[in-house]
Amino acid sequence: MGDRDAFRKKGSEMEKQTPLTEALFYILLSLRKPNHGYGIIQEVEGLTGGRVVLGPGTLYGAIQTMAARGWIRIYSEETDSRKKKEYVITELGRHVFAEEKKRLEELLHNAEKMEGDTW
Repeated sequence: MGDRDAFRKKGSEMEKQTPLTEALFYILLSLRKPNHGYGIIQEVEGLTGGRVVLGPGTLYGAIQTMAARGWIRIYSEETDSRKKKEYVITELGRHVFAEEKKRLEELLHNAEKMEGDTW
């Protein structure tokens, strides 16, 4: 299978996995630069003004899922006893995020139609 076929297959698989949950959306956003688990939790809380608070189970389950899908990868891993891992978004993950952003923009654009309508 060539690269083009592999990307097409990944793209069709991606369509089955969208729309993204809010947690996945914000985790991908927080991994635009390398970040570790606690840093992701803090950034998501900051981005949402405390509205979205990720628990460790949600976060690490999402990390495992996204790594298996190829959306994120390990960026670095400390070698001390705590073995803190940093993750970063992949090119495929950026594509998934961009497609979700486009879908959300369409929703907002169409929602504006409600403003001009009277009941």
